[in-house]
Amino acid sequence: MILLGLDPGLRNTGWGVIEAVDNRLSHVADGTVCTDARLGLAERLVQLHSGLAQILDRYQPTEAAVEETFVNRNAVSTLKLGQARGVVLLVPANAGVPVAEYTPNQVKKAVVGSGHAAKEQIQMMVRTLLPGCEIDSADAADALAVAICHAHYRTTAQRLVAAEVGR
Repeated sequence: MILLGLDPGLRNTGWGVIEAVDNRLSHVADGTVCTDARLGLAERLVQLHSGLAQILDRYQPTEAAVEETFVNRNAVSTLKLGQARGVVLLVPANAGVPVAEYTPNQVKKAVVGSGHAAKEQIQMMVRTLLPGCEIDSADAADALAVAICHAHYRTTAQRLVAAEVGR
């Protein structure tokens, strides 16, 4: 199963693709979709949409996962991030790819074991869980962590559904 993790941002959206076979995870690819800060918001959202559509077309993920947004003190920044996040949710959903969402604490707990882990700890664990991967950026590392989180949680969710059906 090919899983796509996404870490939304208007300036930089990290993406990471992993393959999950049983309990084994392997790195496929990662990177960052960057937008041009000199452009208007609408044009930047189009750049984000186009970049993500290319990734979906190239890697054909089975499922996608997106990190939820936390609220900043700056309302304008939070609003722009929310608009970028809307595009990040839309692109895979529009392609028929199921999309899951996880809080930053859920991602950190799934990857590091602590909901308050530092970025350096997350990057170290991503490299440990996906041996041989060369991470493109901190945003890409976060996206790979989201994909790893989804791989762990989706298995648990499937087991719970199977247990309910078996009752």
